[in-house]
Amino acid sequence: MSVSTPGSATAPCRFAHYFVICGIDTETGLEPDDLAGENFEQSPLKRTFKSKVLAHFPENIEWNPFDQDAVNMLCMPKGLSFRTQVDNRDPQFHSYLITREDGSRTYGFVHTFYEEVTSKQICTAMQTLYQMHHAEHAGSVCASSSCSMDSLASSLDEGDATSLNKLHCCSSYDISRDTLYVSKAICLITPLPFMHACRKFLSQLHRAVTSQQPPPLPLESYIHNVLYEVPLPPPGRSLKFHSVYEPVVCQRPGPSELPLADYPLREAFELLGVENLVQLFTCVLLEMQILLYSQDYQRLMTVAEGITALLFPFQWQHVYVPILPASLLHFLDAPVPYLMGLQSKEGTDRSKLELPQEANLCFVDIDNHFVELPEDFPQFPNKLEFIQEISEVLLRFGIPPEGSLHCSQSATHLKSLALNDLVNDKKNGNLPGDALAVFELLQGNPTLERLQALAKRTGVTMGRVEALGRGKNKDWRLQCEEEELQDARLNVQVREVFASRFTQMFADYEAFVIQSAQDLESWLTNREQMQNFDKASFLSDQPEPYLPFLSHFIETQMFATFIDNKIMSQWEEKEPLLRVFDSRIEKTRMYNVRVPNLRSSSYQKCTILKESAQAIEQRLMKIDHTAIHPHLLDMKIGQGKYEQGFFPKLQADVLATGPANNKWASRTATAQRRKDRHRQHSEHLGLDNDLREQVEGCLVLQNSMAFWEWDQGAPPPIRPPKKSFSACCLKYMQEARSLGKNLRQPKLSDLSPAVIAQTNWKFVEGLLKECRMKTKRMLVEKMGHEAVELGHGEASITGLEENTLIASLCDLLERIWSHGLQVKQGKSALWSHLLQYQEREEKLDPPAESPVSVGPERRKSETGMGMPFLRVSLIQDMRHIQNMSEIKTDVGRARAWIRLSLEKKLLSQHLKQLLSNQALTKKLYKRYAFLRCEEEKEQFLFHLLSLNAVDYFCFTSVFTTIMIPYRALIIPIKKLSNAITTSNPWVCVSGELGDSGVMQIPKNVLEMTFECQNLGKLTTVQIGHDNSGLLAKWLVDCVMVRNEISGHTYKFPCGRWLGKGVDDGSLERILIGELVIPCSEDDVGRNCRTPPLQRSPTQPRRLSIPSLTSRSSKPTAAQIQEAIGEAVNNIVKHFHKPEKERGSLTILLCGENGLVSALEQFFHHGFKSSRIFQKNVFMWDFVEKAVAYFETTDQIGDIQEPESFNLTCKTFCQYVNAINGTPRSIGKDGKFQLLVCLGARDHLLPQWIPLLVECPLITRMYEEYALLRDRMTVNSLIRVLQTIQDFNITLESSLVKGIDL
Repeated sequence: MSVSTPGSATAPCRFAHYFVICGIDTETGLEPDDLAGENFEQSPLKRTFKSKVLAHFPENIEWNPFDQDAVNMLCMPKGLSFRTQVDNRDPQFHSYLITREDGSRTYGFVHTFYEEVTSKQICTAMQTLYQMHHAEHAGSVCASSSCSMDSLASSLDEGDATSLNKLHCCSSYDISRDTLYVSKAICLITPLPFMHACRKFLSQLHRAVTSQQPPPLPLESYIHNVLYEVPLPPPGRSLKFHSVYEPVVCQRPGPSELPLADYPLREAFELLGVENLVQLFTCVLLEMQILLYSQDYQRLMTVAEGITALLFPFQWQHVYVPILPASLLHFLDAPVPYLMGLQSKEGTDRSKLELPQEANLCFVDIDNHFVELPEDFPQFPNKLEFIQEISEVLLRFGIPPEGSLHCSQSATHLKSLALNDLVNDKKNGNLPGDALAVFELLQGNPTLERLQALAKRTGVTMGRVEALGRGKNKDWRLQCEEEELQDARLNVQVREVFASRFTQMFADYEAFVIQSAQDLESWLTNREQMQNFDKASFLSDQPEPYLPFLSHFIETQMFATFIDNKIMSQWEEKEPLLRVFDSRIEKTRMYNVRVPNLRSSSYQKCTILKESAQAIEQRLMKIDHTAIHPHLLDMKIGQGKYEQGFFPKLQADVLATGPANNKWASRTATAQRRKDRHRQHSEHLGLDNDLREQVEGCLVLQNSMAFWEWDQGAPPPIRPPKKSFSACCLKYMQEARSLGKNLRQPKLSDLSPAVIAQTNWKFVEGLLKECRMKTKRMLVEKMGHEAVELGHGEASITGLEENTLIASLCDLLERIWSHGLQVKQGKSALWSHLLQYQEREEKLDPPAESPVSVGPERRKSETGMGMPFLRVSLIQDMRHIQNMSEIKTDVGRARAWIRLSLEKKLLSQHLKQLLSNQALTKKLYKRYAFLRCEEEKEQFLFHLLSLNAVDYFCFTSVFTTIMIPYRALIIPIKKLSNAITTSNPWVCVSGELGDSGVMQIPKNVLEMTFECQNLGKLTTVQIGHDNSGLLAKWLVDCVMVRNEISGHTYKFPCGRWLGKGVDDGSLERILIGELVIPCSEDDVGRNCRTPPLQRSPTQPRRLSIPSLTSRSSKPTAAQIQEAIGEAVNNIVKHFHKPEKERGSLTILLCGENGLVSALEQFFHHGFKSSRIFQKNVFMWDFVEKAVAYFETTDQIGDIQEPESFNLTCKTFCQYVNAINGTPRSIGKDGKFQLLVCLGARDHLLPQWIPLLVECPLITRMYEEYALLRDRMTVNSLIRVLQTIQDFNITLESSLVKGIDL
């Protein structure tokens, strides 16, 4: 336990934890900052030098230990900055945050200003550096005109470039002529982001130092007051405390309001515009890599804090570094989701910025009003209406929705604080135009400033100028307060609009939370095995336009954490954001009695904008609490003096501890400490609840995507929170945080190569774990879906969800390939690697003409017949992708290649082949890269190999418009027929996406290739001929068709004759396909493959060729009834699936166990088909005779039946005659199949069957025991067929071609 100072006991409930001063250490002198990566060819004034923490008070706080390196780096991210009297020396304000080990945040607020350098050694050192620099570059000035222009652009303001003569002065330093200034920073570190209050307090401190009049009290009094005597305002209350000149007000939202967000969203919208901000917001929700880019540190913080405040009720769970110091640029190599801010150097454009990976990067150039989005980016639901609603709120506050700071203005830094006040912050004083011009001139002119200072020292008055300044500030305070109030109103209203969207989108999320555990301990123990949210059901319940976004969003870490918090709220106090969100949903339910309204895709505006702003207005207008006033401290005589323009050396003895007799401190310390500690835990704890693993008996956090780092020391002490928080949960969190392998934000204090290497090692481990979890999820979901097709359980994955999982795998592969790159090449690291591999391989082995090979095969047909083997080739698959003109980018090509490899079950094999070229891998990747860690790489490939156990159509189903080459092979039964027919055969291939059209097969050829637009999964083949020539009859065993890109081979069994006077006289047949499963030894998981599609009804089932049909194969009456029930049941299930998931209805109607097959068995039962010395009689013969009977009796007028019966008779006859009248020669069995399909489509089957039963011919053509003559069985059949009456059955065009009804 660390020893705390006397004043630190009240730290958690104090407004500020530390006051810090950073600047130049005159004892160590000028130290170049090597980590900042500055160019030493620059002028010494432009270089970066190391800053130091000169003082901080108090020394340490138990709850928030002081991290000197981190604070120094973030207070002065660029290090020390030097200026001369000719340079702009306006003070700057920025803020930062540090995320601690437990996930809680600490905020820093920094006021940076320039002080004159009084140390002779420093001035002399700068003079020496300048002389050395001048000597080195004296001869090369003319040659480097472009460099000079760059330095000009970076050192001059845009409107100030009147003379190139200034160039020399700006970058030079002469000790005899120039005054040297150096930057210094004062900083407040606070537990909550009170940005406005801290900014005011620090600027008043600085004003006190630069003012001619000394402050009312020594500076120590104000700093001591803010550190020890100002409490945090209680929730739902406001607080006033006093700075040097004016009081400072801050407020904190109540328990039922949105959490504190003090950064002005107005600035974020002005900087980016509404549309850009909504796109950035969507990227953050989908946990992409976000890089903010600006010259201004405060802009980085404003946008980062603004965008995370809009996420309510969700929280960003990954790396969050809004200001990334120059020394930490290697963290951009992190293969994890992050939200980071990078300072742009003046004159540097986007194209010069080398980023390790961009496949999943959202790049936000704040200064240029520009957002660069990743590919395959789903839009936020109701985006246009959403933008419209936000725009209306902004316009009420006078903010243009497109943003008001465009690149030309943002590049120009306004010249002075006065102009910042007047122009940028819209704080107009009461100055007339001419007086304002004079004031600007005086304020902006260093020479006049020095004259003014000199006049004051000699006693000469400058009343006019001072009066101008006073006049300007007359109403400044009032206007400042009004603007703060407006910002607070705007913040709340805009955030309510965003919160309202989530309240509507997730209004019924609780219904889909799976709460299966009995107690917290068992839930935590089995967390990894548990499914905690019914994703498939939730998505099926959402409006169609929401699905692309929601299917991605519910896979994110922030959503998983949100759901886990919901489950834990059964046993523990609700997490604050969840409590507020749930109460809002309750209110929404009270207003919307009918819950289905909540799921409609119609846009509903936020209705509580006015009320939401009232609470904050009341708090700011009527102050609830006032802190103790600053007072004289027990300082020695002579202390507290200061020199104008120089921040004094503060007295450490009075600032090290707080007041011993502070009633407020002693009263609230104990209770508040416990309360605030718990709040910090619950507000900022971001555990990855989706991916946990028990390792060495301890629960380790997996894949939280924070930065990993090795920490040998003991973990920080964890105070017990509220008693309701169970010991089990606390133990779990402690173990998750402190296993010696802590997951953190990047620690700034140790940047040794060993620590950086260890950090990268943790990246490698994290990527491997993520790969294992993703492949496992893909397998479990897909196998669950296949189990449903086999008749077990319920479906748990939709096509949309599967697509999301595959997109997520593509993203992971891109991140793995971009980890540890030597040099970035192109936006996709994976595709870049593939191209270099392709180039090397083609040099060694020039490309072959055809992808078909006689070499070692992979895809082998089950029959082992004729289809030539398709060569397995990584390069060939790349060429397929390169030939696709639809894909325009490298990222798109990489994703298409991954999808193709996954569909072909070659992903692991291809990547193994790619990485087998070790020379190339070494050339492209640093030693610590994932792809150079042998053991992890092998495990990674093994996890990908496991995906071969299931079938994916992720390439075929996504790229639906591309041209694909197909190969078709016709296999005749040579023993019983000719191999080649003398007639003119033709074929037409159909799939889920279309058909090839009728294609003539060249004579004497059984194999052909053709190209057509992607047909999707193949369903049917029509094959036929024109019956010409002597050897026209043809007995076809099957047709094989292969997709030459994906390698999928389909077998279409036939086993029937094509020809007049043989079999049923058919000249064409419709064959139903099945996917041929590769059966070579290297195929993993063939026993757990996707169930095959149903095949065409083959010869043994047909009863029309008695010689080939044994009596034993005839099904029993019970089997026939069961088959009909199963066939109808499958059709009903088909229509209960979402439309995009249904697959082929043709298979369910005409396939091996389809409806046609089952009804044929029913009609064949007891059918007197064979006659001695006569040809076979078919089912269609019975149908035709029945039609002839109805037509003749109708003409004679014998039918004494109701009108409906007569109508049914006419309809039946019309359909049969239409089928007989078709120009197609489809044979008698083909005609019966067509009749059943048309009857099912038009809902006529239940009416036609009684018609046939009533026909007197039935006694002549059916035995006594036939099912068709059993009234109970027929009635049962009719009832079963009526269950498909409600469905809209659409028949494939190949079935109904030529039928005119």
